[in-house]
Amino acid sequence: MQTTHNYFATPSRREALFGLGAGLGAVAMSSLLRGEEEFSVAGPHHIAKAKRCIFLMMEGGPSHMDTFDPKPELAKRHLQKFQRSGDTESAMSSGQRYFVKSPFEFIKAGQSGADISTEWKYLKDYVDDMCFYRGCQVESVNHPTACYHVNTGNQFGGDPGIGSWVTYGLGTLNDNLPGFVVLPRTSYPQGGAGNWSNGFLPAKYQGTPLRPKGSPILDLNTPVGISREQDRRSLDLLSKLNEKHKDSRFDKGELEARMESYELAYRMQSEVPDLLDISGEKQTTLEAYGIGNEKTDAFGRKCLLARRLVEKGVRFVQAYAGNWDSHDYISKAHGSLIRSVDKPIASLLGDLKDRGMLNDTLVIWCGEFGRTPDNGLRGGAASYGRDHNAKAMTMWFAGGGVDAGHTVGATDEIGAEAVDCVHHIRDVHVTLLHLLGLDDNKLSYYHAGRHKQLSQFGGEVITELLA
Repeated sequence: MQTTHNYFATPSRREALFGLGAGLGAVAMSSLLRGEEEFSVAGPHHIAKAKRCIFLMMEGGPSHMDTFDPKPELAKRHLQKFQRSGDTESAMSSGQRYFVKSPFEFIKAGQSGADISTEWKYLKDYVDDMCFYRGCQVESVNHPTACYHVNTGNQFGGDPGIGSWVTYGLGTLNDNLPGFVVLPRTSYPQGGAGNWSNGFLPAKYQGTPLRPKGSPILDLNTPVGISREQDRRSLDLLSKLNEKHKDSRFDKGELEARMESYELAYRMQSEVPDLLDISGEKQTTLEAYGIGNEKTDAFGRKCLLARRLVEKGVRFVQAYAGNWDSHDYISKAHGSLIRSVDKPIASLLGDLKDRGMLNDTLVIWCGEFGRTPDNGLRGGAASYGRDHNAKAMTMWFAGGGVDAGHTVGATDEIGAEAVDCVHHIRDVHVTLLHLLGLDDNKLSYYHAGRHKQLSQFGGEVITELLA
């Protein structure tokens, strides 16, 4: 049976949203559509040093004992048989297991004497600006649920991302740009765009991903043959027609939001192209970030763009790097990954310091879980890597009121489990919000019959991380 369509019928709400498609219009719309519930931005709950955040997400689970948490005991037990137990084993942990030493050497860097792998050739110069935390634990050893947990507080997706909560609580610093911007890899992380979704918050707060290849935002430029003045006149005419149509409508909220979205898109076309164009940066700056070098170019561009975005008023930027899921050949895999992000991250911290921005910019580095002190030997004795570990995970913070030059917490002698200053990831979320001036217990949103929050049901600030 052939289906007929009435192309002149008023589109439903779902059809209208779908019709926005992708590109600049969708970005503008998602930054303005307020949903069906009333809401307000309360602003900071207390005075805080951090005004903005750059979240460096190392997707795949970087190994703490091969980056910032050395375990000499593993060298003593290397390739000895290991019997693993517990309720956080993954499907890959079956079969005979063996202790695995780190293939990397470690040094004590900076005046603080922070532990850092010698693979970090550049970041070692900034350890005195960083606070290392070794006590974090999560609940899942599966990538999608663990990514959701770190990014949204909920293992099963559907909740707002951290950046959504932050922009909901603090608002934007630039009305011409999205408040929450994501710099993903070409392939999205496990769980996809749900990692930066607005969830049940109004659509205004969802993360805006910039495409890593091609035009960062589709439809960013006006069509060929259409001048800026012609575009303005078209919008003015459209506004007049929409205003007339609005007068006959009972429910004006969503129509007004759509009208505003056209104006935001117009403003973004003026500001975004220059913001995303790094060709005007000094050659020394590009080289410092590793741009132009095959190994560091991709993440170098993200780190430079992150600095430019927060400098222009974007509240929360999340940059992804990966894949750190080194089950085999960890020396080659982790070594290559460290080299790909080392110089860009070091330059980001240095650039923020030089511009006087590190004091009020919170920078966070972490993955979705840590890794185990043991593994199988699927490719022979030289192929060893590490499995997933939810009980031990190292992350670091810099700027924005953290206790720089210190290491907080500890894992046991083999790195299997956090044993000192142990906190669930929800407490990290609460601390992150606190550093930005937000109280997790006050930053809530009424949805599905109850007030919801990032920590899900409350947590505590990890005071040891605070300056």
